[in-house]
Amino acid sequence: MNLEYFIAKRLIRGREHKISISAPIIKIAIAAIAVGIIMMLIAIATGIGLQYKIREKVSAFNGHIQITNYDNNFSEVSVAPVSLHQDFYPEFKNVEGVAHVQAVASKGGIIRTEDTFEGVIAKGVGTDYNWKVFEDFLVDGRLPDYSGELNDEVLLSRLMANRLGLKTGDSFFAFFLKDDDPDQIPNQRKFTIVGLYDSGFEEIDGQFIITDIRHIQRMNKWDADQVGSFEVFLNRFDDIDAKAKEIYNTTLSDLDSQTIKDKYRKIFEWIGLFDFNIGIIIGIMIIVGGINMITALLVLILERTQMIGILKALGTTSWSIRQVFLYNAAYLIGIGLLWGNAIGLGIIWAQDKYQFLKFPNPKEYYIEYIPVYIDVPTILILNIGVLALCLLMLLVPSYIITKITPVQAIKFE
Repeated sequence: MNLEYFIAKRLIRGREHKISISAPIIKIAIAAIAVGIIMMLIAIATGIGLQYKIREKVSAFNGHIQITNYDNNFSEVSVAPVSLHQDFYPEFKNVEGVAHVQAVASKGGIIRTEDTFEGVIAKGVGTDYNWKVFEDFLVDGRLPDYSGELNDEVLLSRLMANRLGLKTGDSFFAFFLKDDDPDQIPNQRKFTIVGLYDSGFEEIDGQFIITDIRHIQRMNKWDADQVGSFEVFLNRFDDIDAKAKEIYNTTLSDLDSQTIKDKYRKIFEWIGLFDFNIGIIIGIMIIVGGINMITALLVLILERTQMIGILKALGTTSWSIRQVFLYNAAYLIGIGLLWGNAIGLGIIWAQDKYQFLKFPNPKEYYIEYIPVYIDVPTILILNIGVLALCLLMLLVPSYIITKITPVQAIKFE
């Protein structure tokens, strides 16, 4: 057993034999590290969780990338049709990382009831529509079935249903202008509500109803192989910018592509600020924890001044003695990290399972409860980073050991 390890062990456990004035300060330092790691874990889990949840909601209604005819100019309403006969449909084989491609079409209209009316955008979907990403938003009824003959089943948002005084099972009339001659009598359709959805986005819930794409095709006088646009879903959202360029370069010249980051720029700029906020919180917590550990280290050094002098008199180098105190500090930081991770991850697990923490104003965050997400690599990187940065901060105060002379230290009381 080497000398440094033996001394470190005595420093750590030596307080068992006598009362140490450093004990309360060390406990405060450990508590500061624990509280800091708890705050950092919660900040990361809630920040990333909210980003992921908002991204999931936006992409569920739009896909990650939309491919349209240039004449549409990314309008919410489909004007110029696109042929279904594309190299990328139904499978995007030319670009890796694409999970699904679906064809949709949309048309503006008005829902009219006996008491009121609402402007809507009817989004037509077909048998290729990925309902799995939509299931989480269904709050009442069931999903429509468009696999058979043309039917009148629709999904309506809970927000719009409340405005119109409708509920699951009710029927209503919707009117759509004719694009070729708006002065003519509009197209009329009778729909039946089979389910209600709630995305939390008022700009989506206040506009869209989900219907059979064949209604849109008939009203626009399109062929069965003509649609309004394609929605592309990726395996990884983080690849969206690179994949958008690949998709744009591999599609025909009369087709354009747009990401949901471009379409909902304000929302993604807002959630992008979460990363900055997380960084600020992590920085503050590391500084606070580091300052407390510096205080504890200085007290330990002062408390062990005589021993430092004796070791120097025996020929031990200043760096070896500094290592002893740094080993001790790493041990104390490790205790703080252990408690902090246990408590912080426990809170995150409980929130993920029971969702007991909710936003006071859900409309501002597009979700009722505070979502959390964290993975093992993030936890490991955070803990290693905190330990490394705190030890780097302790290198400077440990330098005071080099200024202690054996004669002065042995006389120190």
